[in-house]
Amino acid sequence: MYNDEENLYHYSYQKDSGQQGTSGSSVDDQLNSFRYHDGPQQPVQEMKPVKKNRMGLRITALALCCALLGGAVGGGVAYYAGNRPGETSVNVSSRPATQVSVKTVDGKTLMTDAEVYAAGINSVVSINVTGTSGTNFFGQAVQTASAGSGFILTKDGYIVTNYHVVKNGETVKVTLYNGDEYEAKYVGGDEDYDIAVVKVEAADLQPVTLGDSDTLNVGDRALAIGNPLGELTFSMSGGMVSCVNRAINVDGTPFNMIQTDASINPGNSGGPLFNQYGEVVGIVSAKYSSTGNESVEGLGFAIPINDVFAMIQDIMTNGYVTNKPYLGVTAGTMTKQMAAQYRYDVTSGVFIYSVEEGSAADQAGLKMGDVITKVDDTNITSMEDLTVVKKQYSAGDTCTFTIYREGQETTVELTWDAVPADQQSNVSDQEQTQNNSQSGNGYMDPNDLFNYFFGNR
Repeated sequence: MYNDEENLYHYSYQKDSGQQGTSGSSVDDQLNSFRYHDGPQQPVQEMKPVKKNRMGLRITALALCCALLGGAVGGGVAYYAGNRPGETSVNVSSRPATQVSVKTVDGKTLMTDAEVYAAGINSVVSINVTGTSGTNFFGQAVQTASAGSGFILTKDGYIVTNYHVVKNGETVKVTLYNGDEYEAKYVGGDEDYDIAVVKVEAADLQPVTLGDSDTLNVGDRALAIGNPLGELTFSMSGGMVSCVNRAINVDGTPFNMIQTDASINPGNSGGPLFNQYGEVVGIVSAKYSSTGNESVEGLGFAIPINDVFAMIQDIMTNGYVTNKPYLGVTAGTMTKQMAAQYRYDVTSGVFIYSVEEGSAADQAGLKMGDVITKVDDTNITSMEDLTVVKKQYSAGDTCTFTIYREGQETTVELTWDAVPADQQSNVSDQEQTQNNSQSGNGYMDPNDLFNYFFGNR
């Protein structure tokens, strides 16, 4: 019998005859007579005892085992795949380190950049200069400091650098690559050629080997060793020779230069420029970093060693350039305005304002009012041109000057004089002219000079 009370199932059994089952009735009989009390006969429902459900635990355990097993297998597969040759492995070279040998510079053996550095680094020096420049508001001397480079020329301590590196220096300290420091003595220099020589008291130093700068070709390898920024000591930069015999103007002074695209920075000045044979072919002197409002790159310049070696030897012996050519005039550039105003037929050249008595110009017959238009086969259009061509001669050399005088062109033979010892500190003729015309020291202004001598022509 089924009663739905509190959701509980209740069963009763009876025979098909309607008699209640007795204790003597067989189980089979009771089962055969099983039916609902008030309904059609239903199949017998067998009741089983309630048991704890362990199936979920088994499934969970199985899942955990599979996860652990899968992780182990997956890790092994990944390890194997990551170490299979030719896929994600790292290739490491077994090539031994390059051994750089210090070769002897013989002028015949081509050298690698590393070999040039190894052969030349012990001949390069760092130069630090201190001095004073005027006074401050309180009348105290203003201390200055600058840095540059240089190279050892002789075993006993003669060192070459730029004049502008050591100019006005009160103390000069030289540092070698091995760290040795020396107090250097200024021997002498020349501002027009931007060369100077200092001396340290030392022995058995390693000098450079000088090369022939006249043999350089555009495209040849060029290497500079020095101290850029005064801090990055003994650095090497490399490039090529970009041009030879390049005429440039540095602070009003014309120079014949080797142009290179090797990186050159402040602090490199005075250092050596090497060729691909390890020879010094130039003295690093200048760099252009901008022109006008435009920045530029790869424009470095070095003084050809052939142009100044004789002067360097002269400085080492005498303290100054004894055979430096000297003309003995006060002069300036001829302009179109001057020519138009004073009815000259030439509009360019070098106008002579005055001639020093007894000088080379005086002995050659040059006069005030002459215009120099040519020296030998070189055309002269400005004072810069005359300064450049003058550097090609030494005292005692003879050349031909072509001049314009009183409406006619004529030539004179001139033998260059030597710069007097008491004028070694003087600047070039052009600078003398500019200073004289601006300082009121007794020289007439060029326009006044024209009016005085040629106003009635």
